[in-house]
Amino acid sequence: MLEYLLDPQNWAAFFTLSILEIVLGIDNLVFLAITSARLPPEQQASARKIGLLMALVLRVGLLVLLSWIVALTKPLFTVMEFAVSGRDIVLGLGGLYLLYKGVEEIHASVEGHDEGGGKGGTASYAAVIAQIMVLDLVFSLDSIITAVGMANNLPVMIAAIFVAIIVMMFAAGAVSGFINNHPTVKMLALAFLILVGFVLVADAAHFHIERGYLYFAIAFSIGVECLNLLRAGRAKKRAAAG
Repeated sequence: MLEYLLDPQNWAAFFTLSILEIVLGIDNLVFLAITSARLPPEQQASARKIGLLMALVLRVGLLVLLSWIVALTKPLFTVMEFAVSGRDIVLGLGGLYLLYKGVEEIHASVEGHDEGGGKGGTASYAAVIAQIMVLDLVFSLDSIITAVGMANNLPVMIAAIFVAIIVMMFAAGAVSGFINNHPTVKMLALAFLILVGFVLVADAAHFHIERGYLYFAIAFSIGVECLNLLRAGRAKKRAAAG
C-alpha cells in the first residue's frame, strides 16, 4: 500500500486526470447554473449537490465497467457505410438535447417567460436532478474514455473524478449566482450550451472539432463580457456620483 502511494507515476496520473476532469467540467457548471435556476432559490443548492453526488456514482460505475467503456468506441451497426458506436449515440443524443435546451431557454428569456427576479420554480426538483445526472454523464463520457486510455489504474481514476466533483460542488454556487444575477452573462452561457451541443453532434457524426478552438472561443467571449460588465459598473458609479 505504501509503495502504491509513493509511486510517482500514480501521482502524476492523478494530477493530470484531476486537471483534465476539472477543465472538462466547466461546460457542466454552465449547465448546472441554467438548470438549477428553474427551482426556487432554497432548493437550488441542494439540487446541485445531490445531482453531482449521483453523477459521481454514475461516473465511478462507468469506470468500474472498463470493458464496456472501451466497447463504446466500437461500431454497433452501420448505416450507409457510416459506422455508429455507442459513444456516437450518447454524444449525439446529448448534443441534440443541449441544442434544444439552449434554444428553449433563450426563447424563454427573450419572450420574458423567465422574468420574476430569478425566483425559479418552473421545474420539479426530481426533474432537475435527473437532468444534472444525465448531462454530467454525457459531458464526462469523453473524459472517462480518455482517462481509461491515460491511466490503467482504477483507484487513481476514481480519485481524480472525486476531486473534480468536489471542486464543481464548491464552484457551482458562485457560478450559478453570477450567471443568474447578470442577464447578459446568462445569455452568453446559453449560447455556450448551443455551441457545446453542436460540437457533441459533430463528434457523433465523426467530424471532430478540436476542443482548444472551443475553449478559446468561450474564453474570448467571457473576456469581452467581463469588459462590458466593467464598463457598465463604472458607468453606474459615474452616474451615481454625478
